[in-house]
Amino acid sequence: MKNVKMKMARVESDMSQEELAKAVGATRQTISMIESGNYNPTLKLAVAICKSLGKTLNDLFWEE
Repeated sequence: MKNVKMKMARVESDMSQEELAKAVGATRQTISMIESGNYNPTLKLAVAICKSLGKTLNDLFWEE
């Protein structure tokens, strides 16, 4: 399942995948795979992404 919420939050924050990756200590490919639904991040990475984007885990990773 694609993570559209994470991608939208990143775009709203005016960050590229590369910029978000650097902010959280990951690769751009990892961010791309998370957004495309091909990779589930660790809790540590998910929390770092949320902090960088000013969102909560529920905002970005909770399926409705």
